[in-house]
Amino acid sequence: MAEYQNIFTRVQVHGPIDMGVALPAGDSPRAGRPFMAYWLGRIGDAQIGPIYLGTTGFASLVCGIIAIEIIGLNMWASVNWDPVQFVRRLAYLSLDPPPARYGLSFPPLAEGGWWLMAGFFLTTSIILWWVRMYRRARALGLGTHVAWAFAAAIWLYLVLGFIRPVMMGNFSEAVPFGIFPHLDWTNTFSLTYGNLFYNPFHMLSIAFLYGSALLFAMHAATILAVSRYGGEREIEQITDRGTATERAALFWRWTMGFNATMESIHRWAWWFAVLCPLTGGIGILLTGTAVDNWFDWAVKHGVAPAAYPSR
Repeated sequence: MAEYQNIFTRVQVHGPIDMGVALPAGDSPRAGRPFMAYWLGRIGDAQIGPIYLGTTGFASLVCGIIAIEIIGLNMWASVNWDPVQFVRRLAYLSLDPPPARYGLSFPPLAEGGWWLMAGFFLTTSIILWWVRMYRRARALGLGTHVAWAFAAAIWLYLVLGFIRPVMMGNFSEAVPFGIFPHLDWTNTFSLTYGNLFYNPFHMLSIAFLYGSALLFAMHAATILAVSRYGGEREIEQITDRGTATERAALFWRWTMGFNATMESIHRWAWWFAVLCPLTGGIGILLTGTAVDNWFDWAVKHGVAPAAYPSR
């Protein structure tokens, strides 16, 4: 038992392979032969497979592969098809949106047309995957909480790449595809509009980001701490409180000043995580459309001083 009480699972305890609940009539069969993954099992029981794709899942994968192909091949072409340079500079390569002179029109492929095509297929892939996730939850009698959490992330994605550029009347306002180019865009965006840190919705987004990280870490730590008493069986503990729940609740009351139950902590964490992209998307959407300079806005509303004292 002592070996099991660790951050990493040294003793992997699991039952027989679980094939899942029966599928509703008319559904495609699950694919793949399930197996247990030892290294993933170091942090918990890790069964891989079977996988259910269905029509929407398959279509989502096809669209996603097309988008990645467009992005990857354009990046590769930008280094003259040199595989060594492609690998070395991958983090710095990008597929950029159209120049400002094209507005919302469809530009030549080499001047942003490929970006539009990649964005179309990637967005279609993401939305199809959301549909699959929602339909799977309903078909299996689950709540749709995961689908709506995913929708919050999709909202931010759409604001950055489609909704705000359309409101600004120019696809050049959108984010490029690429790792460091994406970060460069964020930095330039903040500088252009007077420092995004003064955006109140950005402040909320960061608060929910750090807050959700803190809540998830605290919850995970609490359950690990009472797992020797069966704390990981949270569904049972919600309806039939045992010693694990009592000890965890006491710990939270003593250290945090309030009681987080086996159910309420998940609602706290869900809302904090979901509100991070929701408020972030609102902040991005207001930038350039309603507010041109966030520092001036902050000074006007008493959030920031007109001038900072020199050291």
